[in-house]
Amino acid sequence: MKAMKGRWAVHVVVLAMFASLAVPAQAAQGDKIVRTKSGLDGLKVISGVCQLLGCSVLGSLDTIPGQSQPSSLFLVRGLIDNTVTFLLGLLGLASIEPDLPVAVMDDPSWASSQASAAVVDELHDHTPLTYYGGSAWPGYLQQPASDIVRLRDTHCGLRETGAGIVAVIDTGVDPNHPTLKGVLTDGYDFIHGSSTVNETSDVTQASAAVVDGVNWVNADTAASIDQASAAVVDDPNHEAFGHGTMVAGVVHLAAPTARIMPLKAFGADGQGYTSDILHAIYFASQKGAKVINMSFSRPTSSAELKNALDNASKKGVILVASAGNDGANTLVYPAAYDSVIGVASTANNDTRSSFSNYGSNLVSLAAPGEAIVTTYPWNTFAAAWGTSFSTPFVSGAAALLVGMQASVSPSQATWAVGHAKLLTADMGSGRLDTYQAVKAARSLWYSVGTSPVPDACSTGVDWSAP
Repeated sequence: MKAMKGRWAVHVVVLAMFASLAVPAQAAQGDKIVRTKSGLDGLKVISGVCQLLGCSVLGSLDTIPGQSQPSSLFLVRGLIDNTVTFLLGLLGLASIEPDLPVAVMDDPSWASSQASAAVVDELHDHTPLTYYGGSAWPGYLQQPASDIVRLRDTHCGLRETGAGIVAVIDTGVDPNHPTLKGVLTDGYDFIHGSSTVNETSDVTQASAAVVDGVNWVNADTAASIDQASAAVVDDPNHEAFGHGTMVAGVVHLAAPTARIMPLKAFGADGQGYTSDILHAIYFASQKGAKVINMSFSRPTSSAELKNALDNASKKGVILVASAGNDGANTLVYPAAYDSVIGVASTANNDTRSSFSNYGSNLVSLAAPGEAIVTTYPWNTFAAAWGTSFSTPFVSGAAALLVGMQASVSPSQATWAVGHAKLLTADMGSGRLDTYQAVKAARSLWYSVGTSPVPDACSTGVDWSAP
């Protein structure tokens, strides 16, 4: 049962490059992920193989860009598996797997029917309110999901607001958003090979339009947004635009004093490759991330993805991934790995969202995933549906535990967040309750919050009164 196996392990994602190689070309269908045998000079081995077979080495996947480090995992173009399978050992290769595409989200055809007057009303009030050093709209701070998982009780009553670094492997983040800019730490753009991560650079004036009124950005992103103050992109090449900024906003809502590391492994069209994700996993674990949020999935397992996540978990990284939006009892990855907390979506009445995947071998925990009001590029906010937005509630809860005990292990974190509201057996430990998770963790560590009561908990602000 996934809820029990996952209870003692969590999962992470990181990104990397080999300094002596050029920044890899953008991944493409037909590329291979190649691991060289341990104990050998990986770069020398793979360079020799490609010189012999006529392939090209695009880059290392298990090192940090710009740093010279030994590597054993590479992205290779032009290598034909059948040519080398029987020669693997002789050539110094340990394994080869195809670099398959990965989607940052499914195609939720249910999205266009989800708009409601209540959500639209929440997005109309632009009154800026202070939230842990930044500013945010009331709808973000007052939304039902926040009360359902008991964020105010946790922040203001238990005085736990989070710490550490949460790596968000996604489409990037808008670094100038007033709610997020104060908590962002250095990340990396693996799509363009740049240390600058800015999701808004995916859009130009030619591909954006400013429209008055309230409308759907697009069905795939499932974002209902006040378009009077935002550029709206609705062409297929930008159907996932804003996804990373929205995910980061939910992490910040749950753990406002944690840091967020943006790692861009997906384009604005929502497409990425396994190699980009591997890059991001290794990067995050080597650069100090304690939690990795993965709001994406692929339908098949990957030996190297599992290996990267297991290694990160062994280093103490807490791994969290979305269960997917097919409305089915099916397995998707990385959520189905035992080292990962797989997260399903619930409606505000604590029933499974109709679009959410489910199953004891996939889901470890559930969290609200309908009409989640969160940050969106260009200093605005949106409402979104999907397990992509349930997942960062759990990542944020993990960061709350990091604030209590910096060395919290993945097994301890999974045990603590497992103190949830029990639902059906196919929804893991149940629906997230951050208050109960923190209280459970205190029973382990005898920790009591000692930080001052945050400004956001002032009794003069009704939405956050203790």
